Amino acid sequence: MKTTTGIKLDEATRARLQALGGLKERSPHWLMKRAIAEYLDREERYEREKKEDMQRWRQYQESGAYIDDADMREHLSALAAAARDKADAPK
Repeated sequence: MKTTTGIKLDEATRARLQALGGLKERSPHWLMKRAIAEYLDREERYEREKKEDMQRWRQYQESGAYIDDADMREHLSALAAAARDKADAPK
């Protein structure tokens, strides 16, 4: 179900929306919907990552287990090398 939500914009912002909409051949409504969707996607992703970080921090505080930088770099280099080898392999 779709509903209507009003938004009050100052004249400068409204003019900017009109101008950009004209350049992109899109309506100000379309631009606002797109901007809101992109903002929500970005902020929801940030909140998910923040939650994961806090879970990792709690796990570290409880266990003390960690991977040091050198070991992680070595592991990532091995993964990258394996991916390159797979990409270069004859099919």
